[in-house]
Amino acid sequence: MPRTLTPVLMISAAVLANLAFTVLGSAFNYPDVLGDPAGQVLAEFREHQSTVTTWFTVLALSAALMAPIALGVGRLSQALAMRIAVRVGIAAAAVQVIGLMRWPLLVPGYASDAASSDPSVAAGGRDAFETASTILGTAVGETLGYALTAAWTALVVVSLGRAFAGRWFTGLGLASAALVGVGVIAPLELPGVDAANFIGYVLWSLWLIAFAVVILVKARRDTIAVPASTPVAL
Repeated sequence: MPRTLTPVLMISAAVLANLAFTVLGSAFNYPDVLGDPAGQVLAEFREHQSTVTTWFTVLALSAALMAPIALGVGRLSQALAMRIAVRVGIAAAAVQVIGLMRWPLLVPGYASDAASSDPSVAAGGRDAFETASTILGTAVGETLGYALTAAWTALVVVSLGRAFAGRWFTGLGLASAALVGVGVIAPLELPGVDAANFIGYVLWSLWLIAFAVVILVKARRDTIAVPASTPVAL
């Protein structure tokens, strides 16, 4: 993988995720809409189906980029923690894609059933949506996604240490990992957890972009550096 490709993917993932989240929040009131009854969520989905499915696909794409990012970042260190981080990063990408892709792949069918004039079909659509939300959304996409993303970040920071980019790199990375990881207990509905998780992802996005910039700067320096063995003309 070219050295410049990994940082480009890192910046792309952060930008796409935040853009998709912003559009979904505006058009679909996501993620607050998930606290509404299933029938109401599906009605909102039907009203904005094209926009919602498109931007959830974009959000899933940004999550999928974690896999090649983990592989590329894995080349920065031979430490055991980094080798583990590569696998954890790929797993983080997989579980989040599984959770997010239910919206464009499964939810349209649930929404159609929920709008049926047949009460049993409508109830079946709502029940199926709630089951998918619990298993694919909360358990797989969110809980595992938060845990694996936080773990990948912490492992990368531990592998590279302060020597890679300074104290800000370790401080911001570990702080964002901790706040993202708090999302694991979101199902308990404790006060402040959702806000902490949201702040964590904002910080994580900033850390990822800054991380990418550091890699680009280091690659540029390596490219233009004069080898020590090269004689200097006087």
